[in-house]
Amino acid sequence: MMTSLKDSQKDIDHIKARNKRVELDKAWETSWMRRLTLLVFTYITVVVFFFVADLADPFVNAAVPSLAFIISTSTVSFIKRWWIKRV
Repeated sequence: MMTSLKDSQKDIDHIKARNKRVELDKAWETSWMRRLTLLVFTYITVVVFFFVADLADPFVNAAVPSLAFIISTSTVSFIKRWWIKRV
């Protein structure tokens, strides 16, 4: 059975909406807002852990793993682009 013009337009609109969601997801994955959010949540988590574990200077020492995590997530996209070019 042949699809009507109305059904085709509905399908196209659905695909456009999905593509927009995918584009926004990709933008979020590489955004500085996401990185900043991860940095803050990682820092808070590590500070709480350091307090519970009774480790020294939790506010200062929590900065190291938090920054290391952000650096590692920031370089992953760079490495991914490099890898894609070579494969």
